[in-house]
Amino acid sequence: MRWTQTFIPTMKETPEGAEIPSHVLMLRAGLINQVMAGAYTYLPLGLRSLRKAERIVREEMDAAGAVELAMPAMSPQHLWEQTGRVAAFGDVLVQTTLRRKDRKVSVVFGPTHEEIVTTLALHHISSYRQLPVILYQITQKFRNEERPRFGVLRTSEFLMKDAYSFNASLESLNASYEAMYAAYCRIFERCGLTYLAVEAESGPIGGDASHEFMAPADNGEDTVLHCPACGYAANQEKAEIGARDFVPPKIPLHELRKVDTPGASTIEQVSNFLKCKPEDLIKTLIYVADGRPIAVLLRGQHEANEGKIRRAVGAGSVELAPPEVIEKVTGAPVGFAGPVGMKEKIPLWADRDVQKIINGVTGANAAEAHLTGVNLGRDFTPDHFADLRNALDGDPCPRCSSTLRLRHAIEIGHVFKLGTKYTDALGAKFLDANEKLLPIIMGCYGIGVNRILAALIETSHDENGILWPMTLAPYEVVVIPVKVPDEKLMAAAVKLHDELAAQGVEVLLDDRDHRAGVKFKDADLIGVPLRIVVGDRGLKEGKLEAKWRWEKDSKLIDLAAAAETIADQIRQERLDNARFRGRGKC
Repeated sequence: MRWTQTFIPTMKETPEGAEIPSHVLMLRAGLINQVMAGAYTYLPLGLRSLRKAERIVREEMDAAGAVELAMPAMSPQHLWEQTGRVAAFGDVLVQTTLRRKDRKVSVVFGPTHEEIVTTLALHHISSYRQLPVILYQITQKFRNEERPRFGVLRTSEFLMKDAYSFNASLESLNASYEAMYAAYCRIFERCGLTYLAVEAESGPIGGDASHEFMAPADNGEDTVLHCPACGYAANQEKAEIGARDFVPPKIPLHELRKVDTPGASTIEQVSNFLKCKPEDLIKTLIYVADGRPIAVLLRGQHEANEGKIRRAVGAGSVELAPPEVIEKVTGAPVGFAGPVGMKEKIPLWADRDVQKIINGVTGANAAEAHLTGVNLGRDFTPDHFADLRNALDGDPCPRCSSTLRLRHAIEIGHVFKLGTKYTDALGAKFLDANEKLLPIIMGCYGIGVNRILAALIETSHDENGILWPMTLAPYEVVVIPVKVPDEKLMAAAVKLHDELAAQGVEVLLDDRDHRAGVKFKDADLIGVPLRIVVGDRGLKEGKLEAKWRWEKDSKLIDLAAAAETIADQIRQERLDNARFRGRGKC
């Protein structure tokens, strides 16, 4: 392909509104163009890389035994009402009404396709002999993103691979899950990504177990906790905190005192007013668990983890209590609850770290007042202790004696064991070997294909532009003649281009009549892995200058055997990304 025959609108300056490297570089390198917040046109270079990622995903899914199909973006809203996901997704769900001659039809533009694929199983799977089966698609998805940002990382429309396994037993589900998990590892390795597979919450998808595949990145919006010693990894919603020994210090217990704290209801306000540290406060949160109020106690600097609370309490749903419920059970408005002297007796659940507070501060269950000198055992006794908070950097690992390290990351894939959540709701059953009618057991497996590109660029770039692995690069080689008007030099460049193309190399010929420096900058910006320069002196000596994008120095290769030499190197790099993975190690 000649540069002048394609469309590569590179930009010198950082576009307005671009906040992170991947967004900046995808715009500057001419990969994408913003149509509106959360919606992008993929330009020729961007589309080539996107299709490469898509091809890798498809090849590995096929190799793992999954079967491709295509489902519509729209589905009837009543299916989502049956599964309870209209409420679960809330405003994120894109809904509209189709106006027909005789009626109106409420539809959903799917962010996922559980409802449609489960209905497919309902209609066509009736026997255990048809199971297991894994169905997948690669298609556009939609969500009403409240704050589209960070380029293609958070958009209203996105390309996603979603797969669904249908199984007759938990053993079969586990086998499908492991097959998809292994396929994901191969996909991300082939894409040149560094990733972590972390334990995760299922969120509005639902299900019993899940893992997220995360690409560690400074600008990642997700937070993961990772133990370098044993490899344990989980996102912050799921990360467990290991137990640690605590010996109470031998200090005198203060007298319990009620103090007025006018205008101070938050942790920061109370800490400033009483001249104490946030960790000295006992934060008391009132939740409603399956319709019944409970109190959750935390140290002031910690954040509650509602997933952990839900699991500890054994509730189907947990949500913060409304102000009227808080006042009813505590006798005080929001911000002044405490475990001592509540108006009503409700279960007290305390995070384990509350045991470390000596002479603490907590709400007095009275407006504009707090208690000081509060001590566990003497002044209040929790009904239960459990791990109820978000894990933090430096917390003990739950699997070994080491500590957890907090890392920011970009989610690139997610796998779930759904169980029978959707098949129960939609009535998808099968007859087992004993002629017993049972709900089909499901798994769900998603990859954000756009996110593969953004995560790669976010973690693989330098001051000059993108560093692509061969497997995702829009072009594998760029041939740059330094003087386009020079007929001999240009003829040599065209000949090399044609010979490489004939050997299956994806080659771009920069035939623009620009200064060599401009061409070099653009080649670095768009990130073509191998740059071949055809110059006057080299041509006279029968040499070409070859430079890998991530290497500092160029090397000379013989012009006579250049096409064969380059093609061999490209074919090898496609297989293992070895040069790309070894960048910076020499």
